[in-house]
Amino acid sequence: MTAPAIESDPGHAFSRYLDCLAEADEYAAIEVALGLLDAGVPAERVLLDLVAPAQVEVGERWARNEWSVAQEHAATHISERVVAAIAGRANPRPTRGRVVVACMDGEWHALPPRLVAEVLRLRGWQVTFLGASVPVAHLVSYLHRHDAHAVALACALPMRLPHAHRMIEACRRSDVPVVVGGRGFGEDGRWARRLGVAWAPDAPTAADLVADERTLRRLPPAQPSHLAGDEYGGLVKRRGELIDSALAELRDRVPGMSAYTGAQLDSTVSDLGYIVDFLAAALYVDDASLFTEFVRWLVEILTSRGVPAGAVGTTLSHYRRALHDFPRAGRFLAAGEALVAEVGHAGR
Repeated sequence: MTAPAIESDPGHAFSRYLDCLAEADEYAAIEVALGLLDAGVPAERVLLDLVAPAQVEVGERWARNEWSVAQEHAATHISERVVAAIAGRANPRPTRGRVVVACMDGEWHALPPRLVAEVLRLRGWQVTFLGASVPVAHLVSYLHRHDAHAVALACALPMRLPHAHRMIEACRRSDVPVVVGGRGFGEDGRWARRLGVAWAPDAPTAADLVADERTLRRLPPAQPSHLAGDEYGGLVKRRGELIDSALAELRDRVPGMSAYTGAQLDSTVSDLGYIVDFLAAALYVDDASLFTEFVRWLVEILTSRGVPAGAVGTTLSHYRRALHDFPRAGRFLAAGEALVAEVGHAGR
């Protein structure tokens, strides 16, 4: 028998690795990654040119409704095991200070920051990875007990930005510089700049920023006048009321909802809540594009699952009427309604 050829290019191994994820074949996926290491490919390249883009594709397959949530979770777990195998094989010894890497409170997408943690480790840092959804108080307590050179915080969803801001400020009060990353801060990092914090689009940039403490410390703080405002707090207080009233209207307007399963009803309630949460985050940073980008994404997800775009438009209209005394929220919701109408018209 002829032994399979060992790949020496992550790009060439990419499709084979994706096949392993699709088949939920953990051992084969690890063999692909370790085979690259054996062929002399640096561990950082395997992480960033194989595992990272594969995880993006996993997310896109879920969004296109090609993969179920279960398949996405299985693939993510396998990639986490692959990262652990790569880290175990590389096993670098720290020569630099401690960097703490964590997800924002309420943020459960832990694989991207884990990749950042491993790149930092490969570059000589002593890394403490705290994982998903770290409460602010627990992070601050850890920083008080351990001398940290910097903190790297991840946020995948913009609706977590208010929580992110509180976490960033808590780290700064502990006199620890902060770098952030993840799509939650915008693809160009614009919401990180609004919060006055250094943003990295990828793991190598994060590593470069961590090494440049002077740059991290001289960033101007966020301008409070740009953040939150009365509407944000008022909307957060009315969240439950808004979801309940929107659900009642949908039940009146969509008779088919009476036949929804428990899972379908839970999903609908979650979507109604996400709309409020993204609207609140948009108010917090005073940027309508945060909300309209979410609306576009939500419409694409729901239509791929057979839910008409009009259902989203109906909910946005309901929220706008309910929030008639919130002028900024009303403008953001009206922009979302216009986008839904545009998408619906294009789809005819």
